[in-house]
Amino acid sequence: MSEVTLIVGCYWSYRVKRIAVVGTVGIPACYGGFESLVENLTKYKSAGCQYYIFCSSKNYPEKVHSHNGAKLIYVPLKANGVQSILYDVLSLWKCLFLKVDTILILGVSGCIFLPLFRLVSKAKIITNIDGLEWKREKWGYFVKQFLKLSEFLAVKYSHAVVTDNKAITDYVKKEYNVSSFTIAYGGDHAVRTSNDNTNVKLSYALGLCRIEPENNVELILKAFSLSGDRLKFVGNWNASSYGRMLKRNYSNYSNIELIEPIYDIDKLFILRSGCDKYIHGHSAGGTNPSLVEMMHFGVPIFAFDCEFNRHSTDNKAFYFKDAQHLADLVKMIDTMELEKNACSMKVLAQENYTWQKITASYESLY
Repeated sequence: MSEVTLIVGCYWSYRVKRIAVVGTVGIPACYGGFESLVENLTKYKSAGCQYYIFCSSKNYPEKVHSHNGAKLIYVPLKANGVQSILYDVLSLWKCLFLKVDTILILGVSGCIFLPLFRLVSKAKIITNIDGLEWKREKWGYFVKQFLKLSEFLAVKYSHAVVTDNKAITDYVKKEYNVSSFTIAYGGDHAVRTSNDNTNVKLSYALGLCRIEPENNVELILKAFSLSGDRLKFVGNWNASSYGRMLKRNYSNYSNIELIEPIYDIDKLFILRSGCDKYIHGHSAGGTNPSLVEMMHFGVPIFAFDCEFNRHSTDNKAFYFKDAQHLADLVKMIDTMELEKNACSMKVLAQENYTWQKITASYESLY
């Protein structure tokens, strides 16, 4: 082997990879699942990765230019809603001037631009297609058709497709005959080391989600109105007519406490560590970050019976289909079964849903 060949080989072995991330509100994370993903990808990154994160200037009045060693680039548009398409497209356009090696796209909104983008960019495109957004009931017909087209283009024009749940991996294979990579989310960031009594379990169940019909919020509230067991439910109750209706109908039950959104992870830790069971009503969207976070707390998980939740919990949680079924489950399951469930959930989380493992999986694709 010549000296020149050796030098070139060493250069490529140790060369820092430049990765741009498109499609999130940004970091520091103060929003949702994708933002927490990026927060932790940058936190746990290896020395061989340099991240460039596109952030919405609308969400960051005070703009810092680096976080967790990542360089932050601000786009003067909203990352969600109608503007999300242009936000993603503009972010992709800016990537051309960064000369990055890899672009990680989170969500499919901007993937309508990928056919043209691939003509002018040599970067490797990795797209996390999220949770089959086009199937969600909250969208109208035309939005669903646009999201389905965006999903098709994302799968067709990406070098690698990431899904966060085995059920979506199977869907991509069946629908497009494309093999995708299943990478979920970490949840260990939600747990805090504490020397006080915050890990003492109290007699209440916990629910935590956006207040939307597909999360079966009304089903859960009805179940606890029937059972009489204590429930603390955190959500954005005033953000929609659906949420306000539920708040009117169930806030008078003495055993049900409806709590406004909590974004402080330390305050959430106290609430989570004190509950003796977690009720998860999500029926769409793949692997839900709040579910894998709760699994790390070692509490029994009661999940709505759908393929996404069964894959996430490896068929080891308790599953319910309707309000009466949930009310009966909460009453009938004995202490030994609850303890077994709690232990299984924690072991599963520690084996599969840590940020070090998730980060390594993403970096293997770069």
